[in-house]
Amino acid sequence: MSDGRFLTGSTMGHVVRMTTTAAFGITFVFLVDAANLVWISQLGDPTLVAAIGFAFAIQFFSVSSGVGLMIACTALVSRSIGAGNRELAREQAGAAIVTAAAIQAVVALLVMLLRHDLVALAGARGETAALAARYLLFTMPSLVLMAVGLICSGVLRAEGYGAKAMYVTLLSGAVLMIVDPVLILWLELGLDGAAIGLVLFRIALMGLALYFAVWQQDLVRLPRWRAFWRTLPPYLAIGLPAIVTQMAAPVGNYLLTMVIAPFGDDAVAAWAVVGRLTVVSFGGIFALAGAIGGIFGQNYGAGRYDRVRSTYRDALVFCLTYTLVMWAALFIATPYVSAVFGLTGQGVEVLRSFTSVGVGGFVFVGALFVANAAFNSLGKPARSAGLNWVKETAVSWPAAIFLASLWGAPGVIYGQALANGLVGLFAVFWGWRYVCQLETTDKHALDVPSPQPYPNLDRYRRR
Repeated sequence: MSDGRFLTGSTMGHVVRMTTTAAFGITFVFLVDAANLVWISQLGDPTLVAAIGFAFAIQFFSVSSGVGLMIACTALVSRSIGAGNRELAREQAGAAIVTAAAIQAVVALLVMLLRHDLVALAGARGETAALAARYLLFTMPSLVLMAVGLICSGVLRAEGYGAKAMYVTLLSGAVLMIVDPVLILWLELGLDGAAIGLVLFRIALMGLALYFAVWQQDLVRLPRWRAFWRTLPPYLAIGLPAIVTQMAAPVGNYLLTMVIAPFGDDAVAAWAVVGRLTVVSFGGIFALAGAIGGIFGQNYGAGRYDRVRSTYRDALVFCLTYTLVMWAALFIATPYVSAVFGLTGQGVEVLRSFTSVGVGGFVFVGALFVANAAFNSLGKPARSAGLNWVKETAVSWPAAIFLASLWGAPGVIYGQALANGLVGLFAVFWGWRYVCQLETTDKHALDVPSPQPYPNLDRYRRR
């Protein structure tokens, strides 16, 4: 049985390779999403752009729960691979697919039933609220398909197939890039066309992920009934806190959308643009937590604590370098972005505050994500949840309200940056202290069961 791919070689090399491939995929998808906003803005109706902004704030919840389940799958499967039990890893992957699809089906149903209340609570009114609710109704059923695709991508990353996981998002994103302008502009479907394009993207994502993970690499096996129930507790032990962690960001975005909504559609439209710029420009940072989880997991499963520490350190260096480069690029591009999206009034000020001040906070966001990856993969997922919820609710929201009262809509950006700095600094030192203590910690005292959570595992191994 071959060793895990991350147990040898430079940890910085693994961090750069896995994060870069993940970043290319996720950045391309978010770039396509930003292009979607450009197509909508070409229709000349700011109500449509604002509706997308409100719908995005709510979609963020549902997608984030799927990402949390993917992170849990990567952590659990990579630890089994590091421990040398690939057959168990295959069954864990199959159980994760079934579990994630079921959970996301419930999430989709709840959002569909409560869509009008959710968009109203976010601050949408009149036609903007109606359009946002319609968009959610069209797109939410496909959330189940996306869940399957995300889990399979997580399995690929757990094994070390970063390039194949990248191909999944690149190729499915290419589908969206082609169909969006056709549906939105050429067929004149407007917002409905954007919704249909998103559904087609998720279908492509699922199909490609299944092809690479199941058919080509044979990394997934549907578990027997008893094996499924045995796998479920350790998966949910990581997955539920990971979902809670991932849900903090959309809650924070939702709360900040409520703060900025009273400043008018110009400000909300700019907030939607900032959201797209954030995910496009910082795909490498957002990809980091999921990308390095497999590196942490394999080395932890193999007892290579020195490589766990070096992975943590190298990930922080990557974050700092990446953010400084993107900060300079966005600052220079500010007037061009404003012109492309047709921002006016306070919208221009919101964008400028982001590119001059808000972007700098991502140095600390990256540090927080590194700590999240370490806690999720190494047995303390509840710590990640606590850190992220404190940042989004106890720090970011009050800071945005206060600073918005002083500087208007740009104050929301300043409040978010302040929260990123305070919590990110605390998280990075707490995470480093934890990984340095791993070698002297009894593994049986960890929050999450060991990579081999049930007896008689030899019968699951390949013969």
